[in-house]
Amino acid sequence: MGLEQIIPAIFLIAVLILVLPGFLETNSKLKQFLKNLSIWSIIVVVVVIASYLISK
Repeated sequence: MGLEQIIPAIFLIAVLILVLPGFLETNSKLKQFLKNLSIWSIIVVVVVIASYLISK
């Protein structure tokens, strides 16, 4: 694993650490939490697929 893969992973983890407390605080109800989590999962999957197709 090269430096070009480690640096973005560190930044993504840092963003997750910064965003996660606020995300959990605003989504205190389980139903709302699962809805928002599914929306974010779809967004992440779309971005990963798009980046894979662009870099291919």
